[in-house]
Amino acid sequence: MKKITIAIDGFSSCGKSTMAKYLAKKTGYIYIDTGAMYRAVTLFCIQNGWIKNGLPDEEKLREQIETIHITFVLNPDTGLPETYLNGKNVEREIRSMSVSDLVSPVSAIGFVRKAMVKQQQEMGKSKGVVLDGRDIGTVVFPDAELKIFMTASPEIRAQRRYDELKGKGEDVCFEEILENVKKRDHIDQTRAESPLQKAGDAIVLDNTNLNVEEQNKWLLNLFEKTVNP
Repeated sequence: MKKITIAIDGFSSCGKSTMAKYLAKKTGYIYIDTGAMYRAVTLFCIQNGWIKNGLPDEEKLREQIETIHITFVLNPDTGLPETYLNGKNVEREIRSMSVSDLVSPVSAIGFVRKAMVKQQQEMGKSKGVVLDGRDIGTVVFPDAELKIFMTASPEIRAQRRYDELKGKGEDVCFEEILENVKKRDHIDQTRAESPLQKAGDAIVLDNTNLNVEEQNKWLLNLFEKTVNP
């Protein structure tokens, strides 16, 4: 069976990562969490005290961007990849609200996106990969054989994020998460560098009213049709 590149784009908290991880596990493909990469850069900025009033110090970040190396290592217990920043596991830290609140302005910086895209393209040059993010099908892999664009209502996405964080034992507020979702939507769609937009040949999935089983069935059927037309 031929190997392809699968690009999953869409709004925040639509379940892109969940879908991509599931498909990678079912097909034996490599999963590359591009959103986690921008979160890791954001965490790097926070750790170095480079964010003031919600905005990163671009001069200091530019000086160090080439020293930021992000990799994914499979957790043998969960069977899922975890994010490593310069050799350290930061999977839990990058999912915090403190990072969520700051990731959009960091990921909107042109030189940050260029550096991450370079790393992503290097990881996926042999195909047999699943990537999710905001610009995979438009910028990172415009020639991907299968492109999916995901969307759902802001309220549903905020509820999913709320449930996820509560399940991890974090003390969170639904209204705060909803505001964060709406703010990220605005920044992602209006940024000058690689704004969030649907690729012309992407297949849209609105999963507002879909459960996980229905979504997975739809996804596998689409994958089979793509590799065996």
